[in-house]
Amino acid sequence: MFNEFKAFIARGSVLDLAVGVVIGAAFTAIVTSLVDDLINPFIGLIVGGVDFSGLSFGLGDAQFMYGNFITAVIKFLIVAWVIFLIVKGVNRLMPKKPEAPPAPAGPTDNDLLKDILAELKKK
Repeated sequence: MFNEFKAFIARGSVLDLAVGVVIGAAFTAIVTSLVDDLINPFIGLIVGGVDFSGLSFGLGDAQFMYGNFITAVIKFLIVAWVIFLIVKGVNRLMPKKPEAPPAPAGPTDNDLLKDILAELKKK
């Protein structure tokens, strides 16, 4: 069982995934700082000093912090945009695979029927 586990962990895709998770966690801290410290104050300046983290409403004893949700959406959009740009850049750098030539066209039904007719006439 230990050998199977070791073989599973040693596969390239698992290691790539682990590296991606670690880098993603580190990137989250950067995006959080970007949104909280730069983007939200800028948006707040544009819309008249609104701080998203303070936006909420209450129903009874429940407090709904929809400002935190807005901040999370902004963070998601930034991460998605950066990932899009990274993938687009990597795709440009990757060599393009040559397209395989189309398979040669086989004989049509009419050609086959003509061949059969020619064989029958020989007999």
